[in-house]
Amino acid sequence: MAKIKEEMKVGPKGQVVIPKPFRKAIGIGPGSKVVFELLDEKILLSKTEVDIVKIAEQIAKSGKTVHLKSHESEEEIEERHRERYE
Repeated sequence: MAKIKEEMKVGPKGQVVIPKPFRKAIGIGPGSKVVFELLDEKILLSKTEVDIVKIAEQIAKSGKTVHLKSHESEEEIEERHRERYE
């Protein structure tokens, strides 16, 4: 992967916008969950893994029927699950 480097300004609430090239490179978008890790004096940001088995178990325990579409990604299924059950 090519090295990408950008400088951003921290807002008054401590927020920083993740630049588009970074979001695109690791596949994060609205609703994505990320993890922050402090390594020495650096912060590592990574995308969380979707646990499709856990989601399926939660849906099964709820007793509700869910119709999956073959073209849906795991992230789309997780988002739909969050909207309905959380």
